[in-house]
Amino acid sequence: MSLPEGRLHDRQVVTDLGEPLADALESTVTGYLRIESDGLLLDRGGATVLTFEAGVPVAATHTEHDSTGADALADAAVEGLYRYELRELPAEALPGFHHSDRASIPPVLPAEQLVGDSDLVARTRNAAPESRLRETTGGEPGLAAVESFLEDTDAISTIRDRARSEAHERADQWGFETVESDDTDGTDR
Repeated sequence: MSLPEGRLHDRQVVTDLGEPLADALESTVTGYLRIESDGLLLDRGGATVLTFEAGVPVAATHTEHDSTGADALADAAVEGLYRYELRELPAEALPGFHHSDRASIPPVLPAEQLVGDSDLVARTRNAAPESRLRETTGGEPGLAAVESFLEDTDAISTIRDRARSEAHERADQWGFETVESDDTDGTDR
C-alpha cells in the first residue's frame, strides 16, 4: 500500500500507543498514524494505518493483508514494542481507505482497544463530532442501540425465559435433574 508522505509530526519506538494517540488528539492532527508492531513484523509483516481528522480517529487498515476497521486495530494490539510514525497532511490528501465505510471505526475504539485508557477515551469522545459518535460501523449496534435494548425489560425477560426453557430441555435430554430457582423478585440467583 502506498501512503502519501505528508509532514512528519513524530516518529518513535514505544511500548504503549497512548502517547501517539494522545499527541494526535492534542495537536488536532489531520493525517495518519502508521504502527508497526515487533510481534507482527516477525509473523506477517506490514503495518496498521490509522487516519485522523482534527485528532479524532476515523479509519484503519493494514498494509499487507485485507483487514480493515476494528480488525486492523486488532492486528496492532499485540504485546511488545511499536514503531510508529505520525504524519500530517491536508484532508484531501488522506489515503483512499479513509473514506471507506468498511475501514471506518468508532472514534474511541483505538483508545479502548489499543490503550485501555479511560481518560483518553473520554477526551476523544469530547473531541469527536456528534455525528461520528452516533454512527455505527460494520452493522454492529451503536451504544444507543445497546442502551435501548438493556432498557427493554420485556425483551430481556423473553430471552431469559427462552434460555431457561432450552436449559430445561437439555437437562432432560442428558438425564440431569432440574432445580427451579426462587425467582419471585424478578432476578435470577
